Amino acid sequence: MTQNNISDTPTASVSLSPMSEKIKADPRYYWFLVIYLVGLSALGSFVNDMYTPSLPAMCRFFHCSVPTVQMGLTMGMIGLALGQFLLGPISDRYGRRPVLICSTLLFIFAAIVSIFSPTIHFFVACRLFQGIGASGGYFLARTIPADVYQGRGLAKLMALIGAINGIAPASAPVIGGVTADAFGWKGIFVVLAAFAVLLLAFSPMMKESLAPSRRSSGSWLHSFGGYVSLLKDRAFMTHVCFKGTSLGLLFAYISASPFILQTHYGLSQTDYGLVIGFNALFVAAGSMIALRFHPLKKAAFIGSIILGAGILGQAVALYTINSIWVFEGFMIVILFALGLIFSTTNTLAMNEGRSQAGEASSVLGISGYVFGAIVSPLVGIGDVLHSTAIVFVCLTVLVIICSFGSKAIAPDLNN
Repeated sequence: MTQNNISDTPTASVSLSPMSEKIKADPRYYWFLVIYLVGLSALGSFVNDMYTPSLPAMCRFFHCSVPTVQMGLTMGMIGLALGQFLLGPISDRYGRRPVLICSTLLFIFAAIVSIFSPTIHFFVACRLFQGIGASGGYFLARTIPADVYQGRGLAKLMALIGAINGIAPASAPVIGGVTADAFGWKGIFVVLAAFAVLLLAFSPMMKESLAPSRRSSGSWLHSFGGYVSLLKDRAFMTHVCFKGTSLGLLFAYISASPFILQTHYGLSQTDYGLVIGFNALFVAAGSMIALRFHPLKKAAFIGSIILGAGILGQAVALYTINSIWVFEGFMIVILFALGLIFSTTNTLAMNEGRSQAGEASSVLGISGYVFGAIVSPLVGIGDVLHSTAIVFVCLTVLVIICSFGSKAIAPDLNN
């Protein structure tokens, strides 16, 4: 994939924003942009994925129940959702760089403070601010491409970022498991803070992607009023609901997996990380394959059908078959299907709402974390195998309904 192939669909802002001018002047900058956006997106994944291997150990450290320690995941997701809601309009008004710097600083502070948590409740509160801090980079990784590209150019860039970013959910549990085994759960947050410091160190090289002429003006009420028009956009909201229910399913898996694989099947924290990392590669594979479909939304529809078959098999297996190999086999199918859906719905939603890229990215990100915040504690109620099966099935029904809605009414890319 060459630079020319990626940039063959310029937007009106390409000739105006400093980032667009930099890409045109120096094609190598494009690859720095890809790597940096992967890092920003990875921070949003790391904030939850990296410390999941230590959840059972944290139950013992804080002497608390499984649902209580899972509230750390829930609060992180609430922070990611709340942060995107607030920072989207702010970035549309003041630009992307100020939001990037301030949110990263907040994450570093919250990660360091959480290391000294005296109680689980203090830790959960820190997780809220970690989520808000990580949300900046997470939604900017979708917003910045939409500032610069559209159509197939946007699809190619987001698929490339999504595929490379498959390394994040693949590597995060591995790094988290090894770190937790060596240094305990606190070591994980030292690593997270160090990663954010690295992103901050390279932030001066990130040019502003939103030209001054395209920034929002007027009252703050007007700025946040952009959400109203997006919520009325039927095609945009169809893609958002499709992505949100699918991402909620992934978060249910992330929340339940340490207790299924470690507590039930007896894996160590390191082995758990290796298994989850291997599984995540299939999300990346699905993201890359999705780009080969024409029309693009066909990939998401096929993904939802594969997902339904995989979830049905997994639900039956969780109730009747006590085998880690069967559990893993179905999860590989499920995660591949989610990869097809994620890449497609991200691109279609951002292409539909790119005139309000900051707010559109916020709504898209919030949707998944709202579902994730709701379902994460639910998988810890009662028998974790049975509760996980029930949550999986309920969310998959919603995913399939959204997929038929997308197939019926939502437009695809124009070119």
